[in-house]
Amino acid sequence: MILSGWIAAQVAIIGPRSFLQPLLGAVGLALIGLGLPAKVRHQLVSWMMGTERPSTEVRAQSAGYETATGLPGPGDSSPPGPYGVDLYWLPLGAGGHSVRLNGVVYEALLAGLERRRACDLYHSALEIRAPSGRFVIEMAPVRAGEGAERDVVAGGAVGSRWAGRFRIFRYEIRRWREGYIPDAAEAVDSPRHVSSDPDLAQRVLDLVPSVPTPVWGRDELATGDMWNSNSLTSWLLLRSGLDTESICPPAGGRAPGWQAGLVVASRQTQAQLSPLSRGL
Repeated sequence: MILSGWIAAQVAIIGPRSFLQPLLGAVGLALIGLGLPAKVRHQLVSWMMGTERPSTEVRAQSAGYETATGLPGPGDSSPPGPYGVDLYWLPLGAGGHSVRLNGVVYEALLAGLERRRACDLYHSALEIRAPSGRFVIEMAPVRAGEGAERDVVAGGAVGSRWAGRFRIFRYEIRRWREGYIPDAAEAVDSPRHVSSDPDLAQRVLDLVPSVPTPVWGRDELATGDMWNSNSLTSWLLLRSGLDTESICPPAGGRAPGWQAGLVVASRQTQAQLSPLSRGL
């Protein structure tokens, strides 16, 4: 029953928009819920609706992180390095076999439709070292606990807006002071140093709260590409004035959503420049 519900929910999220989409998603969630023990079902509903916080023990376990890269884990303190912007390429599903498997299946189907070779899929995150401090910028699923703990500045729905009322179908955008990237140990060809300019690094930080927050995995902004964590990264880099043409994922890889961020950032830049050009 749980498997049937999971399949229905997946189809509702990634399938074409129709009046049946909310119904299919609701059926999927109902099947998943009915397949769970009563106690677990009650706890899950409370967590999804945001009416119950996990115990301190669970939160501590979920926040566990073993430092394996230059990024410090929770509670670690590292001396401030030189100013700059660093980009991390993270394999899709790093740290989770289910997401990785879904990504492989998705890419295989899409590559078959487009008659091309299947690629490794990547999502991205940024580490910023600016005069105001060191920060990690990342889009990720909403995690248990208060968003203030991770300096969450924005968020949105996953798959469809109707599903966004449940915490499990929401993402958050973090501008996390002294934060960490949970999957940094699995990053490929990273970090990539993008800039050493302290003013530019600060500009990236200042832009984070104003990033667009359309539905994750959809093309609501008509860019020809879905919106996801790569869109956040490319939008921030281009809007801050960085040259993004030389930035690409590791060899043999693809970064879905990257183009969406570039298209939206270009539109906004052009919209700002148009009144200035008319006044000349």
